[in-house]
Amino acid sequence: MKKVVLSLALVAFLGLSLNSCRETKENTEDKIEETAKDAGDAMEDAGDAVKDAADEAGDAVKDAADDVKEGAEDMAKDVKDAANDAVDNVKEGAKDMADDAKDAANEAADDVKKAGKDAMDKMKDN
Repeated sequence: MKKVVLSLALVAFLGLSLNSCRETKENTEDKIEETAKDAGDAMEDAGDAVKDAADEAGDAVKDAADDVKEGAEDMAKDVKDAANDAVDNVKEGAKDMADDAKDAANEAADDVKKAGKDAMDKMKDN
């Protein structure tokens, strides 16, 4: 009887252990599939994140280029305005200088006329 009980216990143990291996094998395969799927999803998410980051970087570069272009345009306008102001100042200065020279020449001519008239008057008096 001992042999029969021991034999039944051995058969039951082997039956349960083989059954457990199958379940473990199936569970392991399921976990491998889930892990592979999760890894694929993670890689897809990482790819999307890289694409989004590249798009944002491209937009930032475009915005920076636009800012540089606007800055250059503003600087060119400022340089043009400064050059125009300088030309206007030179014209105004030249006009003032010409007016001063004309006034000095007229004054000198008046002084010469006066000196000549005074000399004529002295000659008449003598």
